[in-house]
Amino acid sequence: MRIGILGAGHIAGKVSGTLKQMKEVRCHAVAARDLWRAQAFAGEHGFAKAYGSYEELVDDPDVELVYVATPHNCHYPHVKLALEHGKNVLCEKSFMMNAREAEEVTALARERGLLLAEAIWTRYMPFSKTIREVVDSSVIGRARMLSANLGYAVDWKERLIKPELGGGALLDLGVYCLNFALMVFDGEIADIKTACVKNELGVDMQETIALYYADGRVANLHATAWCATDRQGVIGGDKGFLVVDNINNPTSATAWTRDGVQLGHWEAPPRISGFEYEFLACRKAIEAGRCEPDDMPHSETLRVMRLMDSLRGAWGVHFPGDPEKL
Repeated sequence: MRIGILGAGHIAGKVSGTLKQMKEVRCHAVAARDLWRAQAFAGEHGFAKAYGSYEELVDDPDVELVYVATPHNCHYPHVKLALEHGKNVLCEKSFMMNAREAEEVTALARERGLLLAEAIWTRYMPFSKTIREVVDSSVIGRARMLSANLGYAVDWKERLIKPELGGGALLDLGVYCLNFALMVFDGEIADIKTACVKNELGVDMQETIALYYADGRVANLHATAWCATDRQGVIGGDKGFLVVDNINNPTSATAWTRDGVQLGHWEAPPRISGFEYEFLACRKAIEAGRCEPDDMPHSETLRVMRLMDSLRGAWGVHFPGDPEKL
């Protein structure tokens, strides 16, 4: 499968390092706003072609999957551009700026019979399924409470602090906390309690989110762009608890009894980086003629986007282009 990348920034470089090691895909083309930058990226990462505009890349008949690696505020126009040119698309998280944009592009993908997937890598990792299987087993008993946190001191990054760029901790970091909770605890969320602290430009820099499920389970989530945290996830049951080392990139999980005796330990399988799984899932879906991957269907992408809209609405955090009522 020949890959074309829109954007030649940091995440595009990290992903390209994985693509070069995969036998199932080929680094075909990269596009940036400046040709020299695209050419430098292509030379460094082994892409066959470099384009100085995004339109040129989506016009390339050999591109089979477009990976959108541009900032949040560019996702909607760039995904739409690719779909309108008949390209399958894998778009970086956070998928869109708001749910209205997400609803429009997923509808367009279905109308055109094209794949559209969100590149939230934890959803595609085999170890995420292992975590869920452990929780669903009797190892820790009946799971009743979950906590997850993710924090990095990244408030120096322009895209994290400006509303016009989709800034804030939620779309960049909190989205992983939400996805972790939804992967481990399914079912109806009956209520949400939340608060955030904003910067001087009015975007959330750190937040607490409590999801109350209809059956009594609770997920307590914390995200911050102001400081580092341990990034752990902990699932509590009536017989013990499970500790996941990193909700953003889980590589191990350990179960303990209520008294601190180890019950079991699980390690993620060998891998290139973890990015490979989302591309393999897209390839599988495209070959099957599907518009969405099994691991992250449109319904889940939209569910997360609507949750984030609801949270931003509660905080009074608004981006340009948002609907009047989130």
